[in-house]
Amino acid sequence: MAETTTLTNTETNVSTAPPWNVIVHDDPVNLMAYVTFVLMKIFGYSEKFATTLMLQVHKDGRSIVWTGELEKAEFYTQQLQFHQLTTSLEKSE
Repeated sequence: MAETTTLTNTETNVSTAPPWNVIVHDDPVNLMAYVTFVLMKIFGYSEKFATTLMLQVHKDGRSIVWTGELEKAEFYTQQLQFHQLTTSLEKSE
């Protein structure tokens, strides 16, 4: 009598959540220096990088200031709104 061996094939499908963008929008209220200050304070960005993002907000009407996991993106959005900046979230492409 022949011995039978059973092989089990297991596949694991791991899917990561898509990243989210934190966006700052231009507004007629906040001064450019204040927007730069807030970006430096919340994200720890250098003054040069924060100024680059602020100028993009000023010229283009918006700037993606951070990209990552949803929970952290929601936290950053809340912090920016606490500092009176107009912000939104969108899924990263």
